[in-house]
Amino acid sequence: MADIRRVTEDLSVAPQITVEDVAEAARLGFRTIINNRPDNEEPGQPSGHEIEAAAQAEGLAYLHLPVRGSPTPEQVETTARVLADADKPVLAFCRSGTRSIVTWAISEATTGARGRDELKALGREAGYDLSGVLG
Repeated sequence: MADIRRVTEDLSVAPQITVEDVAEAARLGFRTIINNRPDNEEPGQPSGHEIEAAAQAEGLAYLHLPVRGSPTPEQVETTARVLADADKPVLAFCRSGTRSIVTWAISEATTGARGRDELKALGREAGYDLSGVLG
């Protein structure tokens, strides 16, 4: 199974997951998967369609929201909206987990759901340094 890092009770992030990891995620209780990785970023990675089919087979909700570099305002807004309505807990992934946690953190800061210090602390606890994006 991928290196799943719990950020909050409702959100965990991970590096690239495999089709097989989707069934394990369902067994672990995840209800929604957000894929922040663009297809064809590197050879051999599973496509978004493959992960989506595996998620559907497990009864999980799935969203492919590929982020290239820094998330756009639209991606941040979509993340906030999806996370507000998603069946939880949510597993978000990309190549390393960084784009997923950054997109989430910016959405939380933008909506005022959490303060920057709390977000940086949650990131640190999960093994990610958010100080560069949250100041």
